[in-house]
Formats: sequence, C-alpha cells, structure tokens
Amino acid sequence: QWQIVESGGGLVQPGGSLRLSCQVFGFTLDYYNVGWFRQAPEKEREAVSFISVGSARSNYANSVKGRFTVSRDDAKKTVFLQMNNLKPEDTAVYYCAATYSDSVQWDRSDEYDYWGQGTQVTVSS
Repeated sequence: QWQIVESGGGLVQPGGSLRLSCQVFGFTLDYYNVGWFRQAPEKEREAVSFISVGSARSNYANSVKGRFTVSRDDAKKTVFLQMNNLKPEDTAVYYCAATYSDSVQWDRSDEYDYWGQGTQVTVSS
C-alpha cells in the first residue's frame, strides 16, 4: 500500500527556516519525479518546487527562488524542501506529490499520481 508522509512543518518567525521531509512508502522513489505544492486558506493550490529522477533537474516558483532548496535521498526514500528566510506569505499547508511520468509539466497538480496529506507551515511573529 503506497503512502506519502510529509513532516517538518510548524510555527516559525519571519526570517526563520524549516526543512520539510516527504517520505514515501510502498513504491520505489528512484523512478519518480516529485513536486512540492502549497495551499493557503482561501487560495488555490500552487506549485512550489520540483525535483526530477536522479536530481537531474529542479524547478522553483518565482516566489521562492533563492530561498528554498529541494533535494532527495532515494536510499532513504525521502525528498526534502529546505526553506530559508521564510515570510508570512509562505504560510500554507505544504504537500508532496509524486509522478512516474517522464514528461511532467512540473507546476500542474493534475500531472501527479500520488499525494501526501500535507504539513502546516505558519510564519508569524
């Protein structure tokens, strides 16, 4: 039975950092591209970052470029999102999603096959 579990969220002050983890169960992460999305209250889900199979390619939303870094450790079946210099507008539920597709349009949520339940990130003083 497959499962994706996000962790690492919490409450942090503006300018602070968090590292989110996305661990997969029931399938081999090596063959999957992984995206991070977020959804703030009363807003649509938006793409945040993406990392391809073998870490060959990564992408970031303009709003997080230079502050967030995505990485993966396939041996641990885990993808990470390092978030630095957090801002109140980063407050959202963060989701991890995986797709087996090679030609994924990374910022489209409907491209992904498997989703986690999300982890809350709150940036506030």
